[in-house]
Amino acid sequence: MHPQTDALIVIDVQNDFCPGGALAVAGGDEILPEVNALLGQYAIKVLTQDWHPVTHSSFADNHPGATAFSQIEMPYGPQVLWPAHCVQGTAGAAFHAGLHSDAADLVIRKGFRPQIDSYSAFFENDHQTPTGLEGYLRARGASTLTLVGLATDFCVAYSALDAVRLGFGVTVRMQACRAIDLGGSLALACDQMRAAGVILA
Repeated sequence: MHPQTDALIVIDVQNDFCPGGALAVAGGDEILPEVNALLGQYAIKVLTQDWHPVTHSSFADNHPGATAFSQIEMPYGPQVLWPAHCVQGTAGAAFHAGLHSDAADLVIRKGFRPQIDSYSAFFENDHQTPTGLEGYLRARGASTLTLVGLATDFCVAYSALDAVRLGFGVTVRMQACRAIDLGGSLALACDQMRAAGVILA
């Protein structure tokens, strides 16, 4: 077991991000054995879950004439327009059946506000509106975090960068992550994480 001050954060291991899903990450389901093994090694275990209303502003379908993976400017900055995914209550939003989700102490849902996307486990994409995860981890006495899940270059990286900014020690287990890699986004995210002090293991 890891020390009581260590927490495992499992990011968005949901059907829509796995092969066959609406926003499938190549090999997304390949991480399940390692993620499940890690869930048995930590006293503090948190899952995050993308949880979008069908009207979400990050969906290309909600912008007439827009195409998926194009980019627009939102009040909080640039926003990739995604295919509709992880819609509240749908099978796509559910955790992958192979994930040992019952092992989690807490599930943090994010992206439920229609007008702002939420990649990070800690903040909406305005980097100001909190999800409540920081307070939970502080209350549990966590000081170091291990992040795994989907996708490396978006929700995992945003979470890791926010966690460092909040003063946590952060490791990303790269073998237990998979990336979208949209226009070189994986290399950029890795460079940003290393520069911020995130350990890529």
